[in-house]
Amino acid sequence: MKKQLPDEFDLSGKVAIVTGAGRGIGYHIALALAKYGADIVVCSRTISELEKVSIEIEKLGKQAMIQSLDITNIKSIPAMVDKTMMAFGHIDILVNNAGVNRPQWALDVTEENWDLVMNTNLKALFFCAQTVGRVMIKQKKGKIINISSDAGSVGLLRRAAYCASKGGVNLLTKVLALEWAQYNINVNAIAPAFIKTPLTEPMFEEKGFREYVLGNTPLGRVGEPKDVSGALVFLASEASNYMTGSVMLIDGGWTAH
Repeated sequence: MKKQLPDEFDLSGKVAIVTGAGRGIGYHIALALAKYGADIVVCSRTISELEKVSIEIEKLGKQAMIQSLDITNIKSIPAMVDKTMMAFGHIDILVNNAGVNRPQWALDVTEENWDLVMNTNLKALFFCAQTVGRVMIKQKKGKIINISSDAGSVGLLRRAAYCASKGGVNLLTKVLALEWAQYNINVNAIAPAFIKTPLTEPMFEEKGFREYVLGNTPLGRVGEPKDVSGALVFLASEASNYMTGSVMLIDGGWTAH
């Protein structure tokens, strides 16, 4: 017998867009939302990765729509949203997950890498939120969750551009929450520390990096994708209806220092 979900966490009938859904945290977020009942629009530049996550979503009995999207091509965002509306007629949840990092010492940061990080993590995130926000304003409801980082709250070595971009995400989240609260739109952010994914595995192979992370994490372990996806489902659900403008730190206590 299928276990009944509590009403406030049940996402049945909801449509969620997840950017950067092909791998890492985005992959697990897409599956978590589907597990709790949502149909998912998965976006990424790599179609082969999206096909894999779509199969897993459909195994859960939910619809998966694949959309090829380079999030930094701002002009392509309205087309993605239009296709979603044509297919489903509404958008209930947006997860701005797509992001990039190019670790460099501050003295070595190039303009090219600075622009790549800022354009992906902050500029593209804003214009995706703006485009979907217009739909949600007409609907008079919606949930927007921005994937930030503890790097938006504390300084991290070799991450000048990344920290700057995520600090921007945190404050942008608050501004959008203030402006769109009148339309019953909740805008929040999740700020993880280093999470164990294929994307971070090379970092943990660097000399001393694991020790550095664990030494700054009171809970004494590296985060797992499920640590993020559980918080994400909460923010996407009606259980968080009285939350907006918040930045949830999922960091094992890193920022409690």
